[in-house]
Amino acid sequence: MVKLRLKRCGRKQRAIYRIVAIDVRSRREGRDLRKVGFYDPVKNQTYLNVPLILYFLEKGAQPTGTVCDILRKAELFQERTSIRVN
Repeated sequence: MVKLRLKRCGRKQRAIYRIVAIDVRSRREGRDLRKVGFYDPVKNQTYLNVPLILYFLEKGAQPTGTVCDILRKAELFQERTSIRVN
């Protein structure tokens, strides 16, 4: 099963997170399938590759809670009503 989750990058006390599609059995810093965006909580910046995210969601990938909140803020779920998020 594939999940959309955050992968920590950056330096101490200044973390940024990549949003990646990754196998469930991999660790947080494990090898990811694709990078689909990034999130900087300090500057409150987000970049999302929307077509790639929608592709993974349509194929059955499940976003984690935090990624789901980021996608809701970006109003991604209003574009496609056929995608179910648990």
